[in-house]
Amino acid sequence: MKRTYVAAAAIAAAFILWVLSGQLSGSDNTGPAPSLAEARARETAVAEDAPVRVRAQILQSQPISAEVVVRGRTAVERFVDVRSETRGRIVELLAEKGDVVSANAPLCRLDAEARPALLGESRAQLAQARIDHEGSLKLQREGLLSDAAVAATATRLASAEALVLQRERELENTVIRAPFAGQVETRPVEEGDLLQLGAICARILDSNPMLLVGEVSENEVAELTPGATARGTLITGERVEGTVRFIGRSANGRTRTFRVEVAVPNPEGRLRDGVTTEIVLPVAEHDAHLIPAAILALDDAGALNVRIVDPNKRVQMVPVTIVKEVAEGLWVTGLPATATVITVGQELVTPGNLVEVSFDDSTTSLGDAAASGLGQ
Repeated sequence: MKRTYVAAAAIAAAFILWVLSGQLSGSDNTGPAPSLAEARARETAVAEDAPVRVRAQILQSQPISAEVVVRGRTAVERFVDVRSETRGRIVELLAEKGDVVSANAPLCRLDAEARPALLGESRAQLAQARIDHEGSLKLQREGLLSDAAVAATATRLASAEALVLQRERELENTVIRAPFAGQVETRPVEEGDLLQLGAICARILDSNPMLLVGEVSENEVAELTPGATARGTLITGERVEGTVRFIGRSANGRTRTFRVEVAVPNPEGRLRDGVTTEIVLPVAEHDAHLIPAAILALDDAGALNVRIVDPNKRVQMVPVTIVKEVAEGLWVTGLPATATVITVGQELVTPGNLVEVSFDDSTTSLGDAAASGLGQ
């Protein structure tokens, strides 16, 4: 009987010790099991510390002239509607549309009518007035003629000279001439037409040099320099080169832009007026990097960025500005002078990520690059 009690007591003591041991061991736990969100956050933290494999290229900045691209058109150097300075019927047309003419070349000839005879009469009157005046001077020296009478003959002489000049000019105006060398663009008259004073005989264009005309913004105009070499691409695909000849000082009141003219040599007249043209204007020189266009990324604000690797093997996003486009890629500013630019895998990383870098065209390790000042 006593043995039964002893056994029962031993079993009870063992059970109590087992329960107590479970509570004591539970006291070492940190708390209840983590939630699903907490578990995912812990997994993300661990993943962020795991390096991501990317490829990169070490780029060094270079001085490069930035460019402004504007939409414009070609325009002739000058043109003029050649008008008649007298009245008359056209008796001869001396230039056709499309003809290239030299300065002072005849374009239209008018009927002289009575102008040659009138000029002869005026010259005879001038000769008579000159004789009369010389005679009056002789008589004045002899004291036989008053000063008033001499002044009257001098007046008649001056009037006769003026009339001769007027009628000579009137006769010259019967031949309408080109004011400068150029090409006949239009000729709206025919033989037999009666031209009134101020009527158009022909339009002359001077297309050498040909101008490329565009408008630049008020933010860009200050960086342009007269005399700089500019390029143009016509809508026909033809490429030309010329010199910045004019930069406007007064803005267009509607668009707040400034007129720019580029003079392009056109000795053969192959360039035409009014053709749509893309004009590339050089501006200030910058230290820039040449990068592939595909590595550009947009940040939350919509600004252009490039992902680079700093000396701690962490990813940084650096804002950049495009200053020039070429066939090989884009010239951008904003990067460090020497930068490790991620070229493959940039879409897999975010700022702060740890990366493991292999280089596109160099055996330089990241440690070597960091030692040389990469990302500084």
